[in-house]
Amino acid sequence: MFMTLINQSINHSLNLQKNTNMNKHNGVIDDLSNGKWINPADNKNYGIPIKKIEISESLDGLEAELINKLHPNQKLLLVSDPFTYKAMGSRIINNIKGKANIHEYVWEKPSSSIEGVDFLRTKLQNYDGMIAVGSGTVSDSIKYATFLEKKVYSVFATTPMNAYTTGTASISFKGIKKSLVAHYAQGVFFDLEVLSKCPKRLTAAAFADVICRTTAQVDWLMSHKLLNTDYQPTPYYLLALYENEMIKNASSIASGDINALALLTRISAIMGLGTSFTQTTHVGSMGEHGISHYIDMFAKDIHPGTSHGEQVGIATISISKFQNAILNNDSPPTINPTEIPEEEIIQKLGEPMLDNIKEIMKPKLFDTEKSDYINNFFSKNWLEFVQPLREKMLDYNTIWNSMGECGALRTPEDAKLDSNFYKDALKYARFIRDRYTILDLAGDSNQLDGLINV
Repeated sequence: MFMTLINQSINHSLNLQKNTNMNKHNGVIDDLSNGKWINPADNKNYGIPIKKIEISESLDGLEAELINKLHPNQKLLLVSDPFTYKAMGSRIINNIKGKANIHEYVWEKPSSSIEGVDFLRTKLQNYDGMIAVGSGTVSDSIKYATFLEKKVYSVFATTPMNAYTTGTASISFKGIKKSLVAHYAQGVFFDLEVLSKCPKRLTAAAFADVICRTTAQVDWLMSHKLLNTDYQPTPYYLLALYENEMIKNASSIASGDINALALLTRISAIMGLGTSFTQTTHVGSMGEHGISHYIDMFAKDIHPGTSHGEQVGIATISISKFQNAILNNDSPPTINPTEIPEEEIIQKLGEPMLDNIKEIMKPKLFDTEKSDYINNFFSKNWLEFVQPLREKMLDYNTIWNSMGECGALRTPEDAKLDSNFYKDALKYARFIRDRYTILDLAGDSNQLDGLINV
């Protein structure tokens, strides 16, 4: 049924591309921008809150036109960091001189923290909005600062990552990273010539951060089936239009092929847009992202300097291994009441985290009655339960091989991340987020330690 709907969506998108003058690299994104994409699940038209997304081989010389169309008669501040200024910021300023009311600011030490956001809010006082130039730190900080100030922003991307098109911002508070509701950019602009020159590790990280669709979807659907949490499949119909093609072109993405890079950029943009359909980041952020958050929150001095996408890629491989091991088994696991290892958590994470964890775990805590109910359900319906989950899973080897072809980090050793710390991340990440994932199922069925140490 799912694949039938996907084929219908592909045919509809191809017909629209034949009958309209669409950017060849935007694909279905133009349908979404124009409100013309038809969801095969309900035959309704869907649009997106971003007014303009442009994926082009070059935007050199087009910057003023793009900005003025979305920000007419507005006084704007263009913000970059030292790296993105060299990559694109200086070119934008040179190309728009005398054509738009824009000033520039190079943020020497950007920080996606609430302190960094507050700093940008002071900068915003004399402006109608901001133009972000690349980097997740700059983009997310501007996204949240303009949201709080009720002002607008657009962004010129310098990497093919998915965060540019989301309506959420990742901001840290006293070292604890939170995904916060913010707002969408007016415009998001991807210059493939610029993206082709970004560090290869960032391109590989972007690939890793979208191939996690498989682990996130399985976790989210499993949570829906066990805990009756919300589940919205719309973004997955869109991602399925290009996922297989992206995987097949992993090596071409690594080599910098423009068409392959455009494909990655398109699917990254769609992944980010998923939140506009679901009003939650669950669509692409489940167990694998919890592991990445754990690394960022608790690695401290042994953090190897890996990016979010790199960590998500490594974690996706681990989560895929766990999902394939448990959900491809025709015999159901036995669920036990959830145990929070309080002494271990105090030792590993500090006593202040324990109260937070107890609160976080409440929505997914299985007591004896709940675990007995689930075990009875599994004994009668296990194969029926796992079949739709298996349909959403990519084969573990497919993920492993394609990430290797793209040049992505795949193991903690690749990342120079302490292996014992990574094992802790796999074991304890389930406790720092309220999202039910395969880590919870494995933990409550006494399989997690064994899977971690295989």
